[in-house]
Amino acid sequence: MMEPRRTKYRKAHKGRIHGAAKGGFRLSYGSFGLKALEPERITARQIEAARRAITRAMKRQGRLWILIFPDVPVSKKPAEVRMGSGKGATEFWACRVHPGRIMFEMDGVPEKVAKEAFELAAAKLPIKTKFVQRAVAA
Repeated sequence: MMEPRRTKYRKAHKGRIHGAAKGGFRLSYGSFGLKALEPERITARQIEAARRAITRAMKRQGRLWILIFPDVPVSKKPAEVRMGSGKGATEFWACRVHPGRIMFEMDGVPEKVAKEAFELAAAKLPIKTKFVQRAVAA
């Protein structure tokens, strides 16, 4: 699973995810993409599950780009621990995803295969997504 090698701070505030994506809302590498339509934190496990679903569906042909990275530490206190006594230890890593952000891109496969692969991946993610493809110039 993905996580940063090192970070400036061990723990982070929860924060809120306001507004649309400032960057990464256009296809930059592949011909097909999976775009987020809702703001949400996506965990490293969910990204990995989606990646596995995509690579299985495309039968390891073509190329896949993962454009999001879980860089936010999410801490949690153990069960049945009294209030106070500080913040809990890092439980998992997450990525804050804004609406409009392209999370995965794919190239080198037919449109039908890409659409099917992204549908399987979308089932692993906690947000609504949309299949996008590069506009073909006539």
